[in-house]
Amino acid sequence: MQNSVTPTHCPYCALQCGMNLTPAPDGTVEVGERTDFPVNRGALCGKGRTAPAVLSSRVRLTSPLVRSGGTLVPASWEEALDRIAEGLSRTRRDHGPDACGVFGGGGLTNEKAYTLGKFARVVLGTSQIDYNGRFCMSSAAAAGIKAFGLDRGLPFPLEDIPRTGCVILVGSNLAETMPPALRFFSELRENGGTLIVIDPRRTRTAEQADLHLAPRPGTDLALALGLLHLVVAEGRVDEAYVAERTAGWEDARAAAMAHWPEYVERITGVSVPQLRETVRMFCEPEHAMVLTARGPEQQSKGTDTVGAWINLCLATGRAGRPLSGYGCLTGQGNGQGGREHGQKADQLPGYRKLDDPAARRHVAEVWGVDPDSLPGPGRSAYELLDALGSDIKSLLLMASNPVVSAPRAAHIEERIRSLDFLAVCDVVLSETAALADVVLPVTQWAEETGTVTNLEGRVLLRKQAISPPEGIRSDLEVMHELAGRLGVEKGFPTDPEEVFEELRRASAGGPADYSGITYRRLAEENGVFWPCPALDPGDSEDASLDARGHDDPAQDDGVLGGAHPGTPRLFLDRFATPDGRARFVPVSHRAIAEEPDAEYPVLLTTGRVVAQYQSGAQTRRVDELNAAAPGPFVELHPRLAERLGAAEGDPVAVVSRRGRAVAPARITTSIRPDTVFMPFHWPGEGRANTLTNPALDPTSRMPEFKACAVRLEAVRA
Repeated sequence: MQNSVTPTHCPYCALQCGMNLTPAPDGTVEVGERTDFPVNRGALCGKGRTAPAVLSSRVRLTSPLVRSGGTLVPASWEEALDRIAEGLSRTRRDHGPDACGVFGGGGLTNEKAYTLGKFARVVLGTSQIDYNGRFCMSSAAAAGIKAFGLDRGLPFPLEDIPRTGCVILVGSNLAETMPPALRFFSELRENGGTLIVIDPRRTRTAEQADLHLAPRPGTDLALALGLLHLVVAEGRVDEAYVAERTAGWEDARAAAMAHWPEYVERITGVSVPQLRETVRMFCEPEHAMVLTARGPEQQSKGTDTVGAWINLCLATGRAGRPLSGYGCLTGQGNGQGGREHGQKADQLPGYRKLDDPAARRHVAEVWGVDPDSLPGPGRSAYELLDALGSDIKSLLLMASNPVVSAPRAAHIEERIRSLDFLAVCDVVLSETAALADVVLPVTQWAEETGTVTNLEGRVLLRKQAISPPEGIRSDLEVMHELAGRLGVEKGFPTDPEEVFEELRRASAGGPADYSGITYRRLAEENGVFWPCPALDPGDSEDASLDARGHDDPAQDDGVLGGAHPGTPRLFLDRFATPDGRARFVPVSHRAIAEEPDAEYPVLLTTGRVVAQYQSGAQTRRVDELNAAAPGPFVELHPRLAERLGAAEGDPVAVVSRRGRAVAPARITTSIRPDTVFMPFHWPGEGRANTLTNPALDPTSRMPEFKACAVRLEAVRA
């Protein structure tokens, strides 16, 4: 493998940008452009360009660690694995299988996510498994399933965006979160289309927009309902589409009509003329899209909020038609695939429901176990973390850092510290790993082969480019060894392609059907969109596609003979509901869980900066990225700063009912005067998630990261 060029994909966000990796003589790895991959066409952000820096032994874990006398010390793999097996066995014996928890990550490959779910349910017999992707797009997923019968981040390729007429981008600062994607929106405007950005801050993305709306945080639901009210009032409903392809319109219409424009203006701060202009820009072109991200989704009413935006698309005939539709901009690298194949509390592989008897029978047959032996649904991510140390005594954690990333983080840190036993698999010693009883160093993206599914639903093959350092093992090897120690000798292979072949069988016939996808196809076709069922030899491809009603015949060229071509575009003929119709879901505005008051008069919203990623566990170890974004800050309006008596760079304390964070002031007119913003990448006194509210959406169980009440305090020397 040395000195050869390996085409692969970035380890960070859900774009999964293509890149070429070449090992250099000095032991480093060089990143090169890969122009053949359509998502980024060679472009990379700073995180992608510097990703090999984390491969260095200077910043990564190189040996298993075990706790001895309160300190983590190096140990052999045998000792470390034995300790984990003993800790989990002891918990099961003394407290039962559900006292063992498993927490995964949206950065795990499909093979690892699949195996982790199987490990929890077959080896440990626990229902207590979830993952940090619950904090990513679970509200969008829940709303998509309600409306369309199926959840896939984008139901169309990114390449469709420049060819539509208007895009409403809700709560996304993709210029910083996924910069290579910004070109699709620049091309949209170059082609004569328009971009509307909805964000409480005038971000780098909002600066690119034809129209920027800055609603009060937590009022996106009211905003969407006000727009739908105007669509009805102005006679812009696509009545023929609504009659032919949807159900439930009358109830949704009645709910929207209670949100008249002046009422919505008072709630959101968006003026009635801006509301009317938004409707005009969205409805006049032949094609249009709504794309949401964490802004509207990370709310205690996120499912209803996304549902309201979907209702707007349905009422105007903007879903299930070429160059139109609703989509979600997934965040984590494998946030889509990570929940499709079993590490989410209520799901089995293939995006099957864990409480569906037919799904349990199918997956149990693939796994060679009794369906009745599979546990039922468990706790969602925050609820699982909140139960640590009480109901859940031991935790196996992979590829996540909840000490920094979870809401009400100081409380979650306390719960983690209260565990009887914690084992962590990671590539670096994260803030969570530092609390563990055993830490296992595992392989990274460039050192292993596996598949991921990007935000378009495009399944990709990430190829091994270099050999891992001596003494590093893969997560698949870890689960194989632990399964054997815990009495399950078979069913946990270490070869990723062998795991993927089993995943294909387990997903067959499910909503996320990967059964027609192979490693060979992924390598030769530059990825395959799911659903992609395996065709029987006697089936014709056209007959299969007509039956599913989900594809664009123009995409059939170049596909391996006799195979299903995959599904770049969903819902063109029918939705994935029993009758093929999309469902309107009636929703109404309600307040966020914690409105400002006299004691906490300001709203806090959180997000990311371009040079850091998620909890920063990896990017904070890259010198170039730290130079660009060295630490946390509090972004506030000059009027708020003046009342506080704070100047640029002064330390400011942000206090919520859950704790206190301190960071330098960054004063700007790009934010609303009633709102402050903090990025969430850092631990310590500037940890933004010390403040955030774990109030949960009743459907998706998403915490309310995006809006909580705080007060500001000047920090005197």
